[in-house]
This record gives sequence, C-alpha cells and structure tokens, in this order.
Amino acid sequence: MSPSQFSGASVLVAGAGVSGLSAAQALAELGAKVTVTDGNEARLAAITEHPAALALTEPPPGTDLVVTSPGWRPDTPLLAAAAAVGIEVIGEVELAWRLDQEAPDGPREWLVVTGTNGKTTTVGMLEHILRAAGADVVACGNVGLPVVDAVRAGHRVLAVELSSFQLHWSPSVRPSAGALLNIAEDHLDWHGSLDAYAGAKAAVLTGKVAIGNLDDPIVAGLLAGCPAPRKIGVTLGEPEPGQFGVSGGNLVDRVDEAVLTEAAAIRPPGPPGIADALIAAALARAHGVPAEAVRTGLANFQPIAHRASPVAEVNGVRYIDDSKATNPHAAASSLHAHDRVIWVAGGLLKGASVEQLVAEAAPRLAGVVLIGQDREVIAAALARHAPEVPVHTVTEGDDKAMVSVVRAASAMARPGDVVLLAPAAASMDMFTDYTHRGRAFAQAVREVLQAPEAG
Repeated sequence: MSPSQFSGASVLVAGAGVSGLSAAQALAELGAKVTVTDGNEARLAAITEHPAALALTEPPPGTDLVVTSPGWRPDTPLLAAAAAVGIEVIGEVELAWRLDQEAPDGPREWLVVTGTNGKTTTVGMLEHILRAAGADVVACGNVGLPVVDAVRAGHRVLAVELSSFQLHWSPSVRPSAGALLNIAEDHLDWHGSLDAYAGAKAAVLTGKVAIGNLDDPIVAGLLAGCPAPRKIGVTLGEPEPGQFGVSGGNLVDRVDEAVLTEAAAIRPPGPPGIADALIAAALARAHGVPAEAVRTGLANFQPIAHRASPVAEVNGVRYIDDSKATNPHAAASSLHAHDRVIWVAGGLLKGASVEQLVAEAAPRLAGVVLIGQDREVIAAALARHAPEVPVHTVTEGDDKAMVSVVRAASAMARPGDVVLLAPAAASMDMFTDYTHRGRAFAQAVREVLQAPEAG
C-alpha cells in the first residue's frame, strides 16, 4: 500500500511505543482510520487520539494494513493471523520510506548504519561530520527519533541507525549509502539462526553504495555478494585502492585519496572506535563531504554515555561502565581493552553463546561478579574455561543488586585492576534498559566507595 492510498484505509498499529505512536499520528494525518493495539494496558489508557484495543490476536475485520513495532516477531499471533489472510505487515521505518518516496519536496538522502555493535556511536559520528559540512541532517531510527518523524520534519539528510528487527520489517528500503559494521551472535531468539540474523542485516547493502567492514569475515562475504553497484571496504589495516583504512597513524580514504584525521584523536579510543569512525567517514564521503569536515566532525563528537565510561578510581582501582555492551561481541571488545579485570556480567543472553568470549577473556580475568537471569550460563562457561577465576553470584533482582556487585568486585580487586561492567547481555530482566543498569552501577560505586563522580 502506498501513501496515496492511505486516506480512508483501515490501519492497525501494533505496539504503542514511541515509533508506533509516531506512525499512528502520521497515518491519521493522511486520512487513515487508525486503531492501536498493545499488551500494555497503561500505554493504551494514555492514548486519546485513536481507538485502542488491548492485546489483539487477530486484525479487526476490514483491516488494510498492519504497522508493527519492530520487536514483534513474525510468529506473534496477531502478525501471523494478518499474514495468513493476506494483510500486509510493515514497520515504522518502511512507512517512513514510503512517505518519503512520495514527499512533495522529493525523497531525502538515507545514510544507514547497522551491525551487532557500534551502531549508535557510528551514527553519532556521521551526524557530527555531516553537520560540520553544513548538511541539514538528523540522526534517527534505533538511536531514538522515529524515522517517520524525521521525514515529516523535512530534514534533507537522514543518518539512520537500524536494528535487525527494523530491517526485517522494511523490505523496500534502499539507502543512498548503507554500512554494515560487524556480525556476531545476537537476537537469535528472535531470528532463529545466525544466518537469518545476518540476512536481515545484509538488507542495508541493497542501495546505491554498500560499505562494509572487511576485517569481519561475515561482513566481507556479504559485501562481496551484495547487489549494490558501488562497494567500499573498510579495514583497520593498510587499505588497498578503493578502500578506507589506517596508514601511518591516520585514517585515510583510498577512494578519493585523502588523509582524514589522526587515529589517536578518535573517541572512544581503540580499535572499535576507529572502525566506527572509518565507517562514518566512508558514508559521509559517499555523500560528498570534504575531508576537512570529517576531521572537524570527529573532533566534535562525544561518545555516548554507558559506552566504556569512567565512573571512578578508588585505591588504584578503576570502575568503568560499559553497560552498552549488551551482547558477547561487544563485551569481548570491552574486556580486551584491559589487562586485568574484575568482570561484572549477566542478564538476558537472547540465545547467544558465551563460550568463545569466556575462553578468550580468561587470561585477563581476576574475578567475576554475575547478575541476571542467565548468570548460570556464564558461570558454567567460566567453570569450563576459567576454573581458577573466583566467581561471585548476586541473586538480588533490583537496583540494590548493584550495591552487592560493587562490594563483591571491590573485595576482589587490587591496585591497577579495572572493575568493568560489560554484561554481554540485555538488561530487561532487572532494569528498564542498559542506561538504567549503567546508572545503577555508577550510583552503587559512589554509594559503596564514597567516590566522587568522574569528570
């Protein structure tokens, strides 16, 4: 269904979250008859602009289209029932794309980023680079602002972060340039397999320009086989012609032969931050941004909170909040940045394996404190791969759990150690989200150790 057909159409919005409500508003303004459904009664009670129905398991008679929350799986009873009777099911991002294609002022430039880790950092870097070049740009998508709101606001360039869920529900999206950062086990409970997860991510490589991290074997293969007419590889090593990479301590563009900025100037520091910066630079340069704007934009960028954020240093022990490390791939990068670590881990693993993570991190571990629903899975991996490492399990299930965490971790630590919150898991078993988890950790550090706030 195209936007020109929305007037008078009956559309069911499945999910009353931020993106769902933005979709409902956009559809209503186009003349659609909108109904919103959600399993959360409190959310529905707050809706006054549209009819609302609690936890529907099949679409109302006469429904023409379903716009779903990205987190709803295709086998959700409502969505499966809609598909079974031939009702199209799309996501809010797909709706935004269709609105944009018929916009009176012409479609916008979509510069899209996905990957298992580093998406938000890369999109933030990209937004800063584009602003330094004078572009009318906004970061949107999984980073917070619904894409449909960004389109309706009239911004000419969209720096879009998309999750695998959003890409699954966006079959028509063909970005001006799309980038794939990395692929590792994540959301296997949703997609069913690593291949299905990677396939959803690979949709970002179907536009005019495809950009991929060649240091990731899965990404390199997907880039080589994608249909994009122009492909650009990115590497942390010396780049070949037509690639972006690092040479002589500088980030360099070997597509248009330019030195972009010093690798040592990138924040967050280290290989993951440099890889994110290279991807952001490649996207910006594909859009025509000059090299000087790349340098300026990256210099202006400040890393997001809860991504390797220093909390305090007490008695020679540093406490670091990397609550954004919500899967094993992200936790591995975080752990490998330090020589001797007291690791705070646990939460919802979402079907991901921690065997390789624990085996590779074992030599760095001076102790482990485990929390959350899947803590025993990590404990079992530690028993196999790091049996000499002391492990403390915290069973509390609220904010006060972090007080017990910090007490246990500080008792294990010695001067020079890092107490690192890098959970390798999602947070929703105990906290609202990863930011809530990070705040609880930082607050506990200050409460238990009487430490002043960092920075």
